[in-house]
Amino acid sequence: MGKEFGTGLMWFRRDLRTDDNAALYHALKRCKTVHCVFIFDREILDALPRADRRVEFIRESLVELDASIRALAKTENAGLIVQHAWASDAITKLAHEFAVEAVFTNHDYEPQAVRRDAVVLGKLADLGIAFHTFKDHVIFERTEVLTQMGKPYGVFTPYKNACLKKLNSFYLKSYPVEKYTDALTQRPAAYRQAVPTLAELGFETTNLKTLKIPTGMSGGRVLFEDFFDRMDDYHATRDFPAVKGPSYLGVHLRFGTVSIRKLAATAHQRTIGGSQGAAVWLSELIWRDFYFQILSNFPHAATGAFKPEYDAIKWEHGEHAKKLFAAWCEGRTGYPLVDAAMAQINQTGYMHNRLRMVVASFLVKDLGIDWRWGERYFAEHLNDFDQSANNGGWQWASSSGCDAQPYFRIFNPTSQSEKFDADGKFIRKYLPQLSKLPNSALHEPWNAKPIDLQIADVVLDANYPRPIVNHAQARDSTLMRYAVVKKSLKPT
Repeated sequence: MGKEFGTGLMWFRRDLRTDDNAALYHALKRCKTVHCVFIFDREILDALPRADRRVEFIRESLVELDASIRALAKTENAGLIVQHAWASDAITKLAHEFAVEAVFTNHDYEPQAVRRDAVVLGKLADLGIAFHTFKDHVIFERTEVLTQMGKPYGVFTPYKNACLKKLNSFYLKSYPVEKYTDALTQRPAAYRQAVPTLAELGFETTNLKTLKIPTGMSGGRVLFEDFFDRMDDYHATRDFPAVKGPSYLGVHLRFGTVSIRKLAATAHQRTIGGSQGAAVWLSELIWRDFYFQILSNFPHAATGAFKPEYDAIKWEHGEHAKKLFAAWCEGRTGYPLVDAAMAQINQTGYMHNRLRMVVASFLVKDLGIDWRWGERYFAEHLNDFDQSANNGGWQWASSSGCDAQPYFRIFNPTSQSEKFDADGKFIRKYLPQLSKLPNSALHEPWNAKPIDLQIADVVLDANYPRPIVNHAQARDSTLMRYAVVKKSLKPT
């Protein structure tokens, strides 16, 4: 049977793998020959700091992707074509130059990407070139899971239950890319350069290698194999930042160096087998889908509160707010768990999920700072930044989002510290100036005995600050701040 298209173009984006890749599978199956392309999109990169771990992660992952394509191809000079340009222009230009009949890519759900893809669709249509996109980054997308009334879900638990009811082998099966790799063609002579270096892209080397963050498909595989042996205990270990509990696959899910279908299939199989840890981890993967469909079905949440009444809240502003925010960003709040968490993100680009909730609650409900300030800071610093999950998480913490914590639930940073880092192992790692304090004083240095501070070489307001806010007073202020909306809400 003949193939549908003569020449096709596979546009890699946040799916940097050859294994179980939906768009690559369809391109190879439906085209006689396929060119593979990745664009370092200047629309995104130009605004980034020149030292950005995410750019380095992508660059290293592309080196492996290029090698994988060449290994799978049955022709010389095959490989990945990589450019640094405006993607909407470059894809159209390459498609025209290579005389392709169709461009294949996987869905991207972020508003900026949706706008870009609409532009590409129009430009390709003007050239008579088809544009085919596929679901690859999530298990369920957009309107695949709806209420009985045919509406998108705004509450997680019923959404999860509906997903689990619908989840079967059809949604979890892999795409057998390797069956059709004979369609991979050689790159034109002018496009056989190696993947650009960071310097060629205008970026600097980061501490990615020092942090030993594994990149590419092989890195994702190593991390998943390591987590496989810990998955059954995930429910018991996931909340403790000093314990090796999480999968650490966030950045690999973000850039698609692992297949969500394979991860979910493993978790689903072990859940059926009775693993409580696997069930909780599968629930976390469904949370990820949940936030993607929220962004797709409720686009107003990208810039404002999911619950519009929360946009009436008056946040702190002016120079005082800026000083409070700077102290939060720099880990100078005087609350050790908050400060250690901010040190973690600033030094590594990673933050434990429990700590994301703690620091978000502190910024919004202790300091009275607009949640969007924190959302932007995370967007700039997290290696695994995903707009949907970041937006959803911050709105959850601020009580303005879907299925959010009630407005009157305010995390106590001290009790969170005592509960989830009781021995202070995490705090001592990121705040070495407090490392000699006994556990009894570590979580509230401002209440420590003078002798304990002296022995530990801790001088308050010198090498560690006093609290910039009193939590009990801040809680009262928050309840007053939220009074503008609480009358319209039904506490749960």
